[in-house]
Amino acid sequence: MSKKHILIVEDDEDIQQLVSFNLLKAGFHVTCADDGEEGLAQIARNDFDCLVLDLMLPGMSGYEVCSTIRENEEKSKLPIIMLTAKGEENDIVTGLESGGDDYITKPFSPKVLVARIKSVLRRGEKCETENAGGKPDEDILRFDGLVIDLGHHEVRLGEDIVSLTVTEFNVLYLLAARPGWVFSRQAIIDNVRGYDYSVTPRAIDVQVFGLRKKLGEVGKRIETVRGIGYRFRN
Repeated sequence: MSKKHILIVEDDEDIQQLVSFNLLKAGFHVTCADDGEEGLAQIARNDFDCLVLDLMLPGMSGYEVCSTIRENEEKSKLPIIMLTAKGEENDIVTGLESGGDDYITKPFSPKVLVARIKSVLRRGEKCETENAGGKPDEDILRFDGLVIDLGHHEVRLGEDIVSLTVTEFNVLYLLAARPGWVFSRQAIIDNVRGYDYSVTPRAIDVQVFGLRKKLGEVGKRIETVRGIGYRFRN
């Protein structure tokens, strides 16, 4: 199996070297970029498995880089982990709204960063593993024009493909796989992100808001259960 290729976009040389060293030690192939423009150029030329993105970059900000990637149909599913000193709740929400899959604040533990990267990669690969069992229909959910295909990690509305981030897809699949079941925000975090993920409940609200917006009228199936969390209405 080939090594997973990780792109690091970070302007601080010391942090860039620290992250690179730990990712190489963990068995990843690593490419670095010093700013957003260089990072996007690298992404245009190469296929990466994950992006570690600083938000406070010279010139083009990390938020802009993330939004640009999400608007690119070919690259939109690239997992993005934001690594930044901006740790207030509003900063985290803004990062997730711009399309981040994960958010780690500085100072950080290199071991935690490696674990988060492995986690987001596992989530992306899970669909391929589960679809290899020869039972594809069991992993396809259908609801009046909405098709959620776990095997191909794809969501369709009629004939149109809906571009979702890895996290948005997994939140939608979790809810839709058990229609009517109420999931607390913490349960969504535990199921989609794993036990080692620390995030505010508001961040889950951001993911659901993004899903509703992208799904249009069908997004109304994702109902808020006041004081608890969310459910998918069948």
